[in-house]
Amino acid sequence: MAASRLFWRLEKVSAGKRFATHFTTPLDASRNTITVTAPQPPPKVLYNAKFVFNLRSLHKDRAKDSKQAIRSQRNLSIPKIHPRDMTVSSEDQFVGAIDQGTSSTRFLIFNLKTQQIVASKQIEITQNFPKEGWVEECPDEILESCLRCIDATASIFAELGLEPEQLKCIGITNQRETTIVWDPRTGKALHNAIVWCDSRASETVEKLIASAPGGKDALREKCGLPIAQYFSALKIRWLMDNYPDIADKLKNGDALVGTVDSWLVWKMTGQHVTDVTNASRTMLFNINTLSWDQELCDFFGIPLNCLPVSARLLRNTAHLPSRNTYGTGCFLLQNTGEKPVQSECGLLTTVAYQLGKDAPAHFALEGSIAAAGSVIRWLRDNLGLIKTSSDAEALASQVPDSGSFVFVPAFNGLFAPRWRPDARGTMTGITQFTTKQHIVYGALESCCFQTRDLFDAIAQESGSMPLSMLRVDGGMTSNKLLLQRQADLLQVPVERPQMSETTALGAALAAAVGSGFLNKDDISNLSPVERFDPVLGEKDAARRMHLWHCAVEKSLNSV
Repeated sequence: MAASRLFWRLEKVSAGKRFATHFTTPLDASRNTITVTAPQPPPKVLYNAKFVFNLRSLHKDRAKDSKQAIRSQRNLSIPKIHPRDMTVSSEDQFVGAIDQGTSSTRFLIFNLKTQQIVASKQIEITQNFPKEGWVEECPDEILESCLRCIDATASIFAELGLEPEQLKCIGITNQRETTIVWDPRTGKALHNAIVWCDSRASETVEKLIASAPGGKDALREKCGLPIAQYFSALKIRWLMDNYPDIADKLKNGDALVGTVDSWLVWKMTGQHVTDVTNASRTMLFNINTLSWDQELCDFFGIPLNCLPVSARLLRNTAHLPSRNTYGTGCFLLQNTGEKPVQSECGLLTTVAYQLGKDAPAHFALEGSIAAAGSVIRWLRDNLGLIKTSSDAEALASQVPDSGSFVFVPAFNGLFAPRWRPDARGTMTGITQFTTKQHIVYGALESCCFQTRDLFDAIAQESGSMPLSMLRVDGGMTSNKLLLQRQADLLQVPVERPQMSETTALGAALAAAVGSGFLNKDDISNLSPVERFDPVLGEKDAARRMHLWHCAVEKSLNSV
């Protein structure tokens, strides 16, 4: 998902290549609505105030303790430049990024000058589906995946002959909205993480909409969001309604709540914090004042004092006018400048970035798609049509298109621009001609159809500019068939940077700005781009979109 950045400053603590990462963001209570004095984790938590790691050790003792959680994780490779193709020296400075996504965790180290990836590690995250529409992840596995990725990447960094002090800072980019509640005395999570695409709070949503003057858009003026199961406040409210012990602890100040960034930083440093971009996805944060809002908290019945300090931190969207990220979900953002634009076409108004505590916040209109990369994972894990995600392109390339077959991947409803939690996955146009190749092609094409819907919604918004091209990033953009089909259906060019890890790069560069190693005006993506121009005629593209819209109508009112 598009994501948020916090940063640490690294300090050398011994000649044995051991580091401590200190959270150094200014936490000025006068600039925020609340002050939280984060309790120190107990001795059994490894990350009390400092997060210490050894560049040459993989911490086998820690891996042994969590063997069961790790067993189901897949090791994934990130394309990177081979060491023989890199020129590095003792004069170079490097920046790192934890990229904790819905499907996997990465840790990457970039050369600050060239933006080359010099070392990286990726581990897939286990997703649990206890009931239809429910999506959970283990908070401890999320943390452990980060630590393992850091350990492995740090070892590669040392093997390249680079010194610890050359790694200057680390940024975090994380899956947003995913919510974790934990006990600060024990350091243990009180429930699995409820993932952003989880739909269990649908009944809660219906009750709140019925009680709110103005319906589902009653809170948009303050938080920029419709009342929907997607956002953190609904997940917290569901936990409080269904687990009285969690509700009591939150009300009594005996539990903390936050998104994944808050969980990771608390476990590593003892600080209960978040940034304005993550906070703006909770429905509890006033995007006009950039602070937690008591009225919003009262509406959901959530105590304000259990929320993290919303420090004015860094998130970087590469200063692009628009960008589409293809990950587990798909997220199209258009930068609208320093004033929030309230959507009239089903999009979200969100904080795009704020490069420093005294810098102005920039806002974006965002279209969120619940199922993109998760569709390919479903083809692999549930249907067995492919063995690896990379097989999807090869299989789909065996047919010219999906024929009359259309797939609407509304596993947990449809997000922007329709916001229909009653939709469910639907396949239409199946004939005896339909093969597994058509199904895989249709799965890829579904991401393109949904992006076209967002593209059209942005064009209709007042205060926004129609897009004449689309820049893309994310794991799915390695699939050239997907990007060509996207250009065909949009009828505009699509550009992909050759270095596709731009989300992690943005986190690392934003951390460098916050740590004083880079001027914010010097942020840029140095990677050359590959361009995909439309080859499908306008009438053919319109015919495909008509089939899509007919299929979407059939997916509605399913529950």
